[in-house]
Amino acid sequence: MQNAHFVALNAKHSTLDQRITAEAQRPLPDQMLIADLKKQKLRVKEELSR
Repeated sequence: MQNAHFVALNAKHSTLDQRITAEAQRPLPDQMLIADLKKQKLRVKEELSR
């Protein structure tokens, strides 16, 4: 069970990273969206480190 949770969190972390990169590369990136995605990514990273 814990391993599945860890794998899911890793996948979510990777997805958030991809979304941040994609948004940053747009001609007019939404800075509020990027900030929100980074906060989500940080929460996932904190959960992974527990």
